[in-house]
Amino acid sequence: MKATILHESRGRIRLRLQQKQMTLAQADLLEAWLQEKPWIRQVIVHERTCCVILYYDGDRQILLDTLRHFSWSEAERTTSLPAHSSRALNREFEEKLVGKVLCKAACTLFLPSPLRIARILWHTIPFVRRGLGCLFRRRMKVELLDALSISVSVFRKDFGTAGMVMFLLEIGELLEDWTRKKSVADLARCMSLNTDRVWLRTEQGETLVSVSQIRPGDTVVIRAGGIIPMDGLVLEGEVTVNQSSLTGESIPVPKRPGGAVYAGTVVEEGECAFEVKHASGQSRYDQIVRMIEQSEQMKSEAESKAANLADQLVAYTFAGSLLSLLFTRNAAKALSVLMVDFSCALKLAMPLAVLSAMREAGRAHITVKGGKFLEAVAAADTIVFDKTGTLTHACPQVAQVVPFGGKDEQEMLRLAACLEEHFPHSMANAVVAEAKRRGLKHEEYHSKVEYLVAHGIASTVNGEKVLIGSAHFIFEDEQCRIPEGEQERFRALPPEYSHLYLSVGGELAAVICISDPLREETKDVLNELRALGIQRAVMLTGDSRKTAAAIAAQAGVDHFCAEVLPADKAEYISRLRREGHTVLMVGDGINDSPALSEADAGIAISDGAAIAREIADITIAADNLWELVELRRIAMALMKRIHSNYRFVIGFNGMLIALGAAGFLPPAASAALHNLSTLGVSLRSMSNLTSPLSFGEKKG
Repeated sequence: MKATILHESRGRIRLRLQQKQMTLAQADLLEAWLQEKPWIRQVIVHERTCCVILYYDGDRQILLDTLRHFSWSEAERTTSLPAHSSRALNREFEEKLVGKVLCKAACTLFLPSPLRIARILWHTIPFVRRGLGCLFRRRMKVELLDALSISVSVFRKDFGTAGMVMFLLEIGELLEDWTRKKSVADLARCMSLNTDRVWLRTEQGETLVSVSQIRPGDTVVIRAGGIIPMDGLVLEGEVTVNQSSLTGESIPVPKRPGGAVYAGTVVEEGECAFEVKHASGQSRYDQIVRMIEQSEQMKSEAESKAANLADQLVAYTFAGSLLSLLFTRNAAKALSVLMVDFSCALKLAMPLAVLSAMREAGRAHITVKGGKFLEAVAAADTIVFDKTGTLTHACPQVAQVVPFGGKDEQEMLRLAACLEEHFPHSMANAVVAEAKRRGLKHEEYHSKVEYLVAHGIASTVNGEKVLIGSAHFIFEDEQCRIPEGEQERFRALPPEYSHLYLSVGGELAAVICISDPLREETKDVLNELRALGIQRAVMLTGDSRKTAAAIAAQAGVDHFCAEVLPADKAEYISRLRREGHTVLMVGDGINDSPALSEADAGIAISDGAAIAREIADITIAADNLWELVELRRIAMALMKRIHSNYRFVIGFNGMLIALGAAGFLPPAASAALHNLSTLGVSLRSMSNLTSPLSFGEKKG
């Protein structure tokens, strides 16, 4: 790629590409390609001027060399683009907005008066039709006020006022449609499918491949806890699928051969092979958009309150206009009151504030699935954490493997990795990573693997039953035994580690000791959350009491529970809620899913199990718990902004009504000020809620 450096400062560079024009698709492609680079912080591509602004870390020369070797053909081959472009949406509405303004100016300046009046009368028809529709349905809506105010102006032969009111209303509707569609599109992209690799069935067996390599007609294998990456039809196997993210169904749906499965849903139990129908999985984008637009899940209590209040206030505006006409006998004063309504600002500003907060959270690597969950985060007084992969590092490491019964250490690790590779929990990842580090290949061990709800994995290898999981699962649920004469060795296992127990044929074969250090920022994050109003921090874990106590002391939580099952976690949260607490649950594993569902807002770690991410109401990135602090700050700032919007809308519009009734404001000025105030409060609602602050600054 050839480009000219226009401006440069530390960590920032502005370039102009040496080409005459750039299409929208090229701009999206270049932006996506650059964002994949680990040293790029932010990319801004201006397709009209062929300019690119880059914010980067690290060596300037690496950046320039990378740009120098860029080619459009290579980028198209290696970079996947979203099916729906925000850039195209913006261009469409920009052209509509400019077109309306130019058309209004041209008609005002160049059309003769008779034609201008005819055009105004023609534009009046849709407004009057909507107003009559409200009247026939016996609904007191803002459309009725608009129709009445325009009609009165026309009957008074004040065509200038009628034209200006309609122009302002059309601009307001266009801006409302634009901001809502853009906010929904941005949010949908945050929530869209993010699956990197899948198991592809070939003649040679199952192969782990990139999702971009999958084509219609391919056969993909999916197991319990996995996210279905594409639409397809089940060929073999039986599974239960959680489809709540698409359909709202709370009960998992059984899927058998011939049944349809959809991208973005999650397998809760069983495994199946399905034939791919839509390769990209992008069909889920449209499903998410429909979910956002139709589902009441998006509505927070504050949004619903604003919509209801707006409809109620229409009647008062209408009554005020009639009273003004009755007492003053002045149609202009009554019309000035009629030009003002509370509905526009209340109905537009509140949802925009929520969508803006969700978009701002998305920029901080936080995905929020609905406004009511931000409201829950703002109101929460208790936060509950899973331990492994949440309070501790998401990538624990195997400290040692202790074999029993004369088993070979390497072979036991190979066997454990064979079982764990199908279930993306942090401890499972540690086992697989250690096997890879030691150069142990385990493809030949593949057999049917089943995840059991009581947090364990079962399979059969060489005719023997193989189990891996917690002490509760291995020794209590499955009644496995410790080899004769090795009880003392078992009791001497280092207590500072978490333990995974592997049994073969009903006898303990190995214990895998997992080093799971506390996240460095955990204690500071908890202190900051307390400063923001969180009163209680709790840790729940399936680990032994000794391990849990050591981590709890380091983290500084107020309370902890050890050796708990998934159902116990959910019951604990349910009890807190019955006591009147507003509870947040933070987790990352399949076993956290019931608790995530039970909490007022469930928060999942993004690299945890797919089912946890799907069930959770909020997802944060895996690299830093400071995002919980940012989430709390955004949620609290959102509620503060909503309340200030209420005060402004009621106060300012009330003042306009009073001034109009007193005769200080003519109808056109009243309409203009009302629409400008609505636009102003909407723009304010779309602005950032919190001042950006890097995690490094927070920790410092």
